[in-house]
Amino acid sequence: MAERAVVLLSGGLDSATTLGLAVEQGFEAHALTVRYGQRHALEVERAEALAGQLSAASWRAVAVDLGHLVGSALTDPRTAVPQGRAAGEIASGIPPTYVPARNTLFLALALGWAEVLDAGDVFIGANAVDYSGYPDCRPEFLAAFERLAGLATRAGVEGRGARIRAPLVDKTKAEIVLEARRLGIDLTLTLSCYDPGRKGEPCERCDACSLRAKGFREAGVADPALGGGRQRG
Repeated sequence: MAERAVVLLSGGLDSATTLGLAVEQGFEAHALTVRYGQRHALEVERAEALAGQLSAASWRAVAVDLGHLVGSALTDPRTAVPQGRAAGEIASGIPPTYVPARNTLFLALALGWAEVLDAGDVFIGANAVDYSGYPDCRPEFLAAFERLAGLATRAGVEGRGARIRAPLVDKTKAEIVLEARRLGIDLTLTLSCYDPGRKGEPCERCDACSLRAKGFREAGVADPALGGGRQRG
C-alpha cells in the first residue's frame, strides 16, 4: 500500500511540479488548495484541473478568509501588484505580494489533514532560489515547521510526526521548468500571474510573470501556456 502524502497545490508551476514529483515517487498524493481571498482566484480552478491531470488521489479546496490581513497586494484591492520590476529589485526585500504568515497557515491546514489521513508527508512547492523574497519559502522556516509538527500533533507525540518535503527549494526556475516537462505536466493549465485577466491572461509584468519567463528563457524552451489565451505567469 502506497504511503499517503498531502500536497499543497496552488495551480502554479512550482506546486504542480511538486505534485507531479510526489505522484512519481509513489505517494498516494492528496492535493489541498486554499481559497483565501486571493485576487488571482482562477488558480483554484486550475489547481483542480492539475490534480486530475496528475492523477492525485483526491483534491479539495478549503476556504480561509485572509481578507483582514490588509496591505498585501494579493488580498487587499487597495494595494497594487508591482509591475515591471527588474530582477535585482525582485530579489531584494519583501514585496507587497507577501501575505502575512501564508505558508505557516497553509502548512498548518495541510498538517491537520495529514493527521486525519494518517499521512506521514506534507509537500510544498517552496523555492528559495528564483523567488520573490518571501521569508516563508526558506529552508530554515520549513525545518522549523517540521519540528513544530512533531510537537503539535498526536501523530508527532506518538513518534509519527509529518515530514515537510520541499523538493524544489534549491532549484532554479529553469530547472523546475525542465522537471515539469519531464513529468509531462500540462503547463497550459498552470497559472501563477498575480494579476491575471478574467480568462487567465497574464499581465506579463508582475514578479511571478517575470520569474517564470526567466525560467523558460534559461531552460531554452518555449512556454506553451503563452498560446491559446493561456498565460505564462
